[in-house]
Amino acid sequence: MSDPRHTLNLYGHSEAEATFRQALASGKLHHAWLICGPAGIGKATLAFRLARLLLNAENPDSSQARRIAAGTHGDLLEISRAVDEKKGRLRGEITAADVRPVQTFLHHTATEGGWRVVIVDGAEYLNRFAANALLKILEEPPPRCVLLLTTSSPGALLPTIRSRCRMLTLSALSDADMRAALPGISADVLARAHGSPGRALFLSHDRDGAIASFVAEILAGQVRGSETMALSERIAREAEGFALLCDLLGEGLADRARSAARRGDLAKADLAARQCSELDTLRRQTEGFNLDKAQAIRQAAELAVGS
Repeated sequence: MSDPRHTLNLYGHSEAEATFRQALASGKLHHAWLICGPAGIGKATLAFRLARLLLNAENPDSSQARRIAAGTHGDLLEISRAVDEKKGRLRGEITAADVRPVQTFLHHTATEGGWRVVIVDGAEYLNRFAANALLKILEEPPPRCVLLLTTSSPGALLPTIRSRCRMLTLSALSDADMRAALPGISADVLARAHGSPGRALFLSHDRDGAIASFVAEILAGQVRGSETMALSERIAREAEGFALLCDLLGEGLADRARSAARRGDLAKADLAARQCSELDTLRRQTEGFNLDKAQAIRQAAELAVGS
């Protein structure tokens, strides 16, 4: 899978696309859409597909489509987390400065006389000031403009932002769609991806299964000091290592909470649920403030052991 800006094939999500097309055909297209679904499921890919529809760029050979792919189309603006040049990684939030160009963009005349489109990819990362700035735009949108917001955590958005958007909720891809989207990925990885192409690619980073094995040891309470130190350093150096460990460990703790609840062991269910919450907080703080990932991995192991 490539950058959503360049991805022309959309696997799954035909119902969501049809909903948007019907609204456009009716002449009553809502000005803001919130595209929701798990990470890696294709939210940004759908957003760019809808943008190409609005900007008459569905023909991949057209000049409009080429400008979208190049990031030079005058009627399309994408907002997302910027890269911290000093640290070489994505920043932990979308700031008011990132959102500020939207106001100027939407109050200019469309360069091609049609729609103007803004994509806000990862709207859950909007900080308080950025969210308030975007809310003002949603409250008084200029004519013939559409904002497409994507999020994996709609509950993290201001209720007033959610209320001003029409929601498109994306479902997990079918097994057939997953195989079609990722023909080179093993069946084992696809089975653990839960219908998310992005998650499958994410899991494929753990080529030798070391991260999954480490998580299994943590959940079994078999963590050993010296080995944990070495593994945490190794995982922290890998491009997606920390995020993948948190993802797998969070799944394991959530499964533990559900199993305990089914058995009627409410104390253990409550403990596992609290561990999930603590892990989520640790992950957000580590990624948001660019903290030491090796140390965070050791903390994650410690908080998950003993339940």
